[in-house]
Amino acid sequence: MRRILFYVLLMLAVTSCNFFKPSIMLRTGKNFEFATPPATPQYQYKIAANDFIRFRIFSNDGFKLIDLSNFSTIVGGGGAINVQYLVEFDGTVKLPTIGRIPLAGKTLRDAELMLEDIYSKYYNKPFVMLTVTNRRVIVFPGSGGGARVIKLENDNTTLLEALALAGGISTGKARRIKLIRGDRTDPQIFLIDLSTIEGMKKANMVIQANDIIYVEPVLKVVKTILSELNPVISLLTSVLFIVSIFQLSK
Repeated sequence: MRRILFYVLLMLAVTSCNFFKPSIMLRTGKNFEFATPPATPQYQYKIAANDFIRFRIFSNDGFKLIDLSNFSTIVGGGGAINVQYLVEFDGTVKLPTIGRIPLAGKTLRDAELMLEDIYSKYYNKPFVMLTVTNRRVIVFPGSGGGARVIKLENDNTTLLEALALAGGISTGKARRIKLIRGDRTDPQIFLIDLSTIEGMKKANMVIQANDIIYVEPVLKVVKTILSELNPVISLLTSVLFIVSIFQLSK
């Protein structure tokens, strides 16, 4: 009997170790230093490693382009290149004729101007067009089972817009929104407070490809306690049943 009680107490001790650790993802330490959002709002998307870029180049300033708003009907004079390339881990892209060129960290406009200048050695008045084709972010809106992978159609999608695309914040903490960016082994982590108008200014950040937006969920204390106690109660019930049978058999 004493041995049974000993094992019960041991199992209870092991079970209770995680009692006060609710299932919250992506936690940071108590004194964790979050990255500081840019002092001036960032309004343009910057090319990053692992982006797929659709690269188009035309000669003669694209004189024979039919419709710039519809890429499927573009026709170029003097020959044209229209291919998709990967921005590699080191931020470079291997392009025709000029080889590897560093593009990571540049806006699309800056990259286009730089490439037009480089290709001017080989083309007559080159006209370059770049489009990132695989931009997407992961959004955890603070409600269970509501996580979404969102494809960014616009070049300058902000944090607020990304949250709206995910359905907004339903039950999560608007004052604790983590924006995780960059190398997953050493990421930048921003803490945004959207519960105030002042915090909204910091949320006016352009989302980059592969960002993670995590809204911390509100802890439902009663539900959490009951879910954590459930296995303990089941264990106690089973033990008491076995003990009662044992005593009756004497």
